[in-house]
Parts: sequence; C-alpha cells; structure tokens
Amino acid sequence: MNLSFKNRIALYYMLATASITALVFVIIYLVAQSAMYNEIDSDLNFEAQMHRNEIFVRNDSILFFNKNEWAEREHIEVQANPVFIQIVNKEGTLMDKSPNLKEDNLRFHPNKAFFNQFDTKLNRRAIRQIQVPVEMYGEMKGYIMAAMSLEGSNIVLHNLKNTLLLLFPIVLIGLFFITRFLAGRSIIPVQTITQTADRITRNSLNERIPLPVNKDELFTLTSSINELLGRMQDAIEREKQFTADASHQFRTPLAVLQGTLEVLIRKPRTAVEYQEKIKYSIQEINRISEVVDQLLILARFDKANHQLTKQSVNIQTSIDDVLHRYRAAITDKKLAVNVKATNQSIITSDPYYLDLIFDNLLSNAIKYSYLNGTINITLSQESGQLHCQIKDTGIGIKAVDMDHIFIPFFRSDALNHKEITGNGLGLSIVKKACDMMGIRIVVSSEVREGSCFMLTFG
Repeated sequence: MNLSFKNRIALYYMLATASITALVFVIIYLVAQSAMYNEIDSDLNFEAQMHRNEIFVRNDSILFFNKNEWAEREHIEVQANPVFIQIVNKEGTLMDKSPNLKEDNLRFHPNKAFFNQFDTKLNRRAIRQIQVPVEMYGEMKGYIMAAMSLEGSNIVLHNLKNTLLLLFPIVLIGLFFITRFLAGRSIIPVQTITQTADRITRNSLNERIPLPVNKDELFTLTSSINELLGRMQDAIEREKQFTADASHQFRTPLAVLQGTLEVLIRKPRTAVEYQEKIKYSIQEINRISEVVDQLLILARFDKANHQLTKQSVNIQTSIDDVLHRYRAAITDKKLAVNVKATNQSIITSDPYYLDLIFDNLLSNAIKYSYLNGTINITLSQESGQLHCQIKDTGIGIKAVDMDHIFIPFFRSDALNHKEITGNGLGLSIVKKACDMMGIRIVVSSEVREGSCFMLTFG
C-alpha cells in the first residue's frame, strides 16, 4: 500500500488510537454492566433479608404472615423491574410465592451457592436470582428465593453496546481526517525543505531553506541542511578556485615552453643557443613536474582510507636530513642555521609525511630569508609534549594574509617578490599532513621581521 507521508501519519495515529478507544469502550461497557448488576444484587439482598423476617412455619409449611406486603406495587405488577419472591422447603417444593409470579415459579437450584446471585430464566425471560436459607430454632426449614428481571438492564446494556459499536468507526473516521489535516499542517516545513532542495543546483547553492518558527526537530533538521549546503558551497568554491589556480600554474610554464620552442624554430641557432634554450625548457618542465607531484600529494590526503605508517622517528635526525638536502641553497644565501635540540626528540609517527612537513617548512624558511639571515630551530619538551619551533629572519607575512596561508596556491604578496619561486602549495601540504597526524601547528609572523612556525607533537 503506497501511502503518502501525511496519510501514513494519520493511519498510524488512527490505529494506535483505535486500540486505546476500543479498550476504553470495553471498560465503559464492563463498568456499566458491573454497576447494574451491583445495583440489582443489592436490591435482591435487601428483598431477601426483608422477606426472610416476614415468614412463619406451620407444621411443614412455610408461609408469609404479612399478606399486606403483596399489595405493594412491585409484587402485583409485572413492571420493568419487578421483584419476585418465592418460598420452598428444603426439598425445593413450592410453599408460597408473590402474586406477580402468577402461574410461573422460580426454579430452585440446589447446586448454587447460597447468598450468591446468579442469572437464570423465568418463562424464557432473563432474571437475576438469589437463594437464602430459612432456619427455625437451628433447623433448616427451606429457602426464600428472590429474583428481579434483567430485561431492562439487558436492554440498556444492549443499547450501550450498539451505541459504542456505532460510535467506534465514526470516531476513527473522524479522527483519521482530523489527524490527516493536522499532519498536513505539521509537514509544511518538510514540504518547504523538499521544494527548496529541488530548486537548489550546483549553480544555486547560495539559496537556503527558511527556518521554522518553532525550534523543534524540524528546526534542527533545517539548520543542519543549511549548514551542509554552506559546506558544499564552500567546497565547490574552493574547487573552482583550486581549478583556476592549478590551470594558471600549468599555463605559465607551458606558455614559456611554447614561446621558447617557437623562437628556436624561426631560424637556425648555434649549439650554445640550443643548449641554453633546452636547459631553460627543462627548468620549466621540472616546474610542471613539481606542481603535479604536489597536487598528487594533496589528492592523497583526501582519501578516506588513507593509512599511516607508524614507527619511531628522531625529529633532530629528520631535520638534519632536510638541511643536508638544502645545504647548497643555505650556502648561497649565507644563512646561519642554529639547531637547539633536547635529548628526548624521538616520537612515533609516519617518517614520510614528517619529512614532507619539515621539507616544506625549511625550504620556505630558506627561500624567504634575507641574505645573511638566520634560521633558528628549537626542539623542547613541555608538559609531556615535544615542541619544534622553526623561526626565520625573512620577509614575513602580512597580517591580512595569515588566515589564507594554508589555502592551495595562495602566496602572500607574491607580486612584490617575483624573484622568489613557488606555487603556493607547500603550506597547504604541511597543514593537511599535520591534521592527518594530529600535529598542532601555530604560525606567527611580522613583515620584514620573519615568520615562526611552532609544531606540537601530541
């Protein structure tokens, strides 16, 4: 059965309420039945006890001595709720009875407990009957039997049952439509969410779903969807920017290669000129290769199932290896590199990514340092954590650019430092590697004073 969400809510609510309503109706019926029987039983006990005191025994007969009692209305007329009185001896033989029994007799039930009421028949009509023993001087003489008609009570109970059975489907049908209406009103925010989601495409992610007035579950759901849309929009914007920046990074060296080769084929060149242009072209190819390698590294970080290789690594040794690779650049700039290390510089980490972090940080420190500058590297222990500080005396980073330095292809004040090569991917790689390995990185910098990168290994 393919029902709409609104109809399913109404149906489930109706079924749940149907069970409760049915139980309530049954309880009402049973309570009404019990109340009627209690009233009749109380009247029977009263009549039996009252007439028990109005009998006398003559020889072997048991008779009523107050004949005026039979003049009472409930004994001489067959009313809606008449009272029938009958006396029998201990063998169950009729001794005396009320006039309203006429030719009928109450049936004696020797197997029924005395003083207990029970249902039986009188001339095929339902009655309620009680049998009370009659004793004289400690000797059993017979029984006084009192009965009242159940027809009036049964009619009332029958009408009540029919009324409840008739009301039951009417209540359920009315409840279904009322619940369906209320459910329709309740899911208006859901319909709004659906309609807005249908309108949102890749090119219209700036639209947001209106928040409901009440701060309930739907408000939370709408807020979560809006936050998700915001993250999606940011991711797509970053993707667009990344694609544009990557295209720019590739376009520049390719244009240089194209221009160089076009110049070479315009006229014959000397061997020296060919070698010079070829070396220049190789430099641009290496530049492209470096960008590709760094893009592959960034892509590797985005894999959900990325696994790290954990092993003991000496931080000082890793730093020394990187400095050894850049010894020529350090010598060219006449930089002073000071390393101050603690005895406890061994951690458990991935050596490849750790080397990648130090390689990018130290290469930046070398590139952006002034001639005859200083690079200070300090390893220290504090509160059970190892800290590594890399501080240079270079050009520094503008305060307005500090929030963007980890964005791929971003370079602070690149136009004023064209002589410094780079593509703006190094710090992005450092940040992703630190996040993946749980390393906290903090950056501080001042223009023309230098930059300081603090790594904290947990």
